[in-house]
Amino acid sequence: MVLTKSSIQIHAVTTPEENEMFLDVPSIVYANDSHWVAPIRSSIAKQFTPTNPFFNYGKLQQFIAVSQDKGAKPLGRIVATVNQHLIEKEGQNVGLFGYFECIQDFEVAQALLSTACEWLRQQGMTVVRGPIDLSTHNNCFFLVDGFDSPPMMMTPYNPRYYPEFIERDGWHKAKDAYAYDFPLDKPLPTEFEKAYRIACKSGVNFRPIRTKGEGFETDAIAIYHLFNRAFANNWSSTPRSEAEFMEEANELQSLVDPDVFPIAEYNGEMIGFFMGLPDYNIALKHLNGKFNWLGILKFLWYRRQIDQGRVIVICSLPEYRRKMVALALIYLGMKGGIQKGKPYKRAELGYIFEDNFPSRKLTEASGGKIYKTYRIYEKAL
Repeated sequence: MVLTKSSIQIHAVTTPEENEMFLDVPSIVYANDSHWVAPIRSSIAKQFTPTNPFFNYGKLQQFIAVSQDKGAKPLGRIVATVNQHLIEKEGQNVGLFGYFECIQDFEVAQALLSTACEWLRQQGMTVVRGPIDLSTHNNCFFLVDGFDSPPMMMTPYNPRYYPEFIERDGWHKAKDAYAYDFPLDKPLPTEFEKAYRIACKSGVNFRPIRTKGEGFETDAIAIYHLFNRAFANNWSSTPRSEAEFMEEANELQSLVDPDVFPIAEYNGEMIGFFMGLPDYNIALKHLNGKFNWLGILKFLWYRRQIDQGRVIVICSLPEYRRKMVALALIYLGMKGGIQKGKPYKRAELGYIFEDNFPSRKLTEASGGKIYKTYRIYEKAL
């Protein structure tokens, strides 16, 4: 498929050379952005290989925008996705767009979005939603507020003009989500330590995640099943296969700090966890997306500068709410982060959807303040 608009051509990515151009786009868009952290190039490329378990239940098409004025220079990119699991869950033909990057030119953005929508329309989709990279378990959202600080690990970042461009193209807000800032120089309210004591007296056991060998694999599989059980009704989300989850878990295994990853168990069954990770973006920023031997050396050197962390998930089964498991996990996770010898000075918790009021209330009670807002958009086809 080739769409030509003035000096812009939109190509479907079909060759290795076009795929390299697709992967080059972010380095062009963010060339002068001091906050941007380049994703690991090989990790992004791997998501489009036939071995990705996504292709067992979905299909996609990559597109690139290319300038014809002075040679084939990449100007932008987008991926249109059909996730059959999401269609089955929602009962409507909802398609996705993701991996969107674009220079500051509305004509380029509009051409990319139009091309993705047309491909999805040809697949029988009636609604398109995004940005979502294949599923909400991957990168998703546009940042719409909070551009004054770099992104933490595994969070989206984009130029300010992306929301402006997509709204100008007729898209509307589907849902917002928030990231919360936690300065770690203030103690948690006393209710959190009391909750921990109540949970312990109620028979709940707490321990750090195991990070090696069979212990890690056992914990990761238990987290996978618990996550699917606890978040089965999350908006626009579908369960990953165990293979997908374990692939990501194995990538994160060496990065886990068990002191900020407590697990709750009751009668030997995992019932909750607090997933905190050091903000490795501080080190990754120096790699320019290349995790080769030099990149590894840089990563090992700069990881010593990490002084903040990200809380990705606080999970607790609702039937154990009266045992104060969620508050106890927050207490242990925060306590682990500020103990002697730890470098963490602040933490981020997110995402929390704007209409998830129980989680927002708990987060705000523990001292969190909204400091970034993210948005997913929709459009009828």
